[in-house]
Amino acid sequence: MTTILLADDHAVLRAGLRMLLDAQPDLTVVGEAGQGSEALKLAGELKPDLILLDLTMPGLSGLEALPLLRKAAPESHVLILTMHDDESYLRQALRTGAAGYVLKKAADNELLSAIRAVMRGEVYVHPSLTKALIEDLLPDSPAIPRDPWDELSEREREVLVLVALGHTSAEIAERLSISPKTAETYRARGMEKLGLRSRATLVKYALGKGLLDESR
Repeated sequence: MTTILLADDHAVLRAGLRMLLDAQPDLTVVGEAGQGSEALKLAGELKPDLILLDLTMPGLSGLEALPLLRKAAPESHVLILTMHDDESYLRQALRTGAAGYVLKKAADNELLSAIRAVMRGEVYVHPSLTKALIEDLLPDSPAIPRDPWDELSEREREVLVLVALGHTSAEIAERLSISPKTAETYRARGMEKLGLRSRATLVKYALGKGLLDESR
């Protein structure tokens, strides 16, 4: 029989949890606490197999109580039951010694599964938060270099393609209904963003990207 201490400041929720857990043939609630300090006291006295701990409680919060509970009742597993769907809370709780993290919005069956998984020595994390833990374990992905062309404005792209095709600033201005000076500004700004210094290098760049294809 798994003995459980409930630590949550909402009496109605504790009552519902007690009914759910006591209805299971392998689980029984041996104590309830509405504050972190009270949970710490009862954990030391009762030495439950499992402590179902809320993170947000008056006085001593669940996160503050967690390392103290691990010292007061080192044989007790601590399963966090919280409304906080937050990766930072999850990471902090697991680093501090929690054996699992379940959200209050979870179905009753999930909570029961989490309790039994923790009692088997497993770590249980609510499915919506497992992605955060997987990302922690994966090596950093190599950064994908950004294409400078993507950093250009649409008008800068239009001007540079026309320049590469051999059009003068006056011709570009007439085609795009802008002034020659504005066309020169777009040309200079685009070339700078691409790191190009001459029309020849622009033509080579444009050919390499397929910007001068007749289909364009």
